[in-house]
Amino acid sequence: MDKIIMQGMKFFGQHGVLHQEKELGQRFEVDLVLELDLAEAAQRDNLAATVSYADVYRVVEEIVTGPPFHLIEAVAGAIARAVLENFAPLQAVTVRIKKPGAPVPGIFDYVAVEISRRRAG
Repeated sequence: MDKIIMQGMKFFGQHGVLHQEKELGQRFEVDLVLELDLAEAAQRDNLAATVSYADVYRVVEEIVTGPPFHLIEAVAGAIARAVLENFAPLQAVTVRIKKPGAPVPGIFDYVAVEISRRRAG
């Protein structure tokens, strides 16, 4: 399966279990791997044979900057569902959400969740 990779999308959201995470918010980074057949797009040079990453970006942005979730697992699940529902050519998606400011004592780059979902059928 061919892939479109969208890496390092950054948004400000208010997801988290702790009150201050919902109150103050924080930065989230999202990476996507979109799996689909790109043969026709490559051969015909036609946007209609693929998906617009600008449109995918807007879907991700709406979810991450929208109503808060407690868990980044839930944010990742919402993104996976929305992307598969809104972009028919996609066969599968992998979503990685990084939370660089996670309220964890210690020194680290980020905490992340990665999920993969495949179109049913």
